This record gives sequence, C-alpha cells and structure tokens, in this order.
Amino acid sequence: MHIAHTPALSTSVPIEILLVEDSEPDIVLTREAFADAGVLNNLHVARDGVEGLEMLRAAGRVPRPDVILLDINMPRMNGLEFLREIKRDPDLMTIPVIMLTTSQAEEDILRSYQAFAASYVVKPVEFSRFYEAIQALGHYVLTIVRPPMNHN
Repeated sequence: MHIAHTPALSTSVPIEILLVEDSEPDIVLTREAFADAGVLNNLHVARDGVEGLEMLRAAGRVPRPDVILLDINMPRMNGLEFLREIKRDPDLMTIPVIMLTTSQAEEDILRSYQAFAASYVVKPVEFSRFYEAIQALGHYVLTIVRPPMNHN
C-alpha cells in the first residue's frame, strides 16, 4: 500500500526526539512516517528504559529531546518505570513524554497520566493506520507541543 506524501511542515530547526522503543519495525515505520510527513527531526532511539536513561544522563551523548515518545512494554525497564524515573529527576522532568504503545488497558492509561505523561497514543495494529497516526503525531509535536526554553 502506498501512502501519499504530505507537504513539509514549516520549521527551520529540527526537533529533537527520543524514541524509547524495542520494536525494530515500529522504529523504522516511525522514522519513515516522520520523513514522509515533512517533520524535520533528529530521531534518537533507545531500545529500553535503561538505555533511554543512559542516553539522557550521559552529557553530550544526545541533545536534550524536545519530546520523548515512549513505549510501555519493553525489556529491562518498561515505559512506566522509565516515565516515573525521569519525572522524579529535576533535570529531566520538564521534557514532554508521549506514551506511544499498543496497550489499550485502562490501567496503563491511568498509570501513565498519574506519572505525568503529556499524552497517551495507542498504536494502531494495521500498517497504514499506524503510519498515518505517526504522521499526525509529528504534526502534533511540531504545531502544538511547546517544550520549555529553559532546560534547567
């Protein structure tokens, strides 16, 4: 199935995105959907919460993300544990976190918002709907989300 290319969004500075996701196909699709939507970005990938924290806390390893896209079900440290950890860290707590997961469980949704997730997005299982959802998410991040300018 061919997905139509959408016009590029107007931004001159790429947004810094940390994707914490263990599914290689979802990583590839996310990267492609952002590119096709014209979302100018630097996408950094961590395969689980432990790697995500290491990336955030290691000076200079990755630029401070404007937004974190976070899966729930991952090895070593799941998304909810990662979310709670960064929201307890004064240096990281202001980074908006969007849960991006296949879980539709009310318990996961509630726990995510209780841990201060900015949004909760359920990944559609069907390829074309997943692709469209990622493109919409890219537009959302570029046009609606406003990260704090002062990072400290």
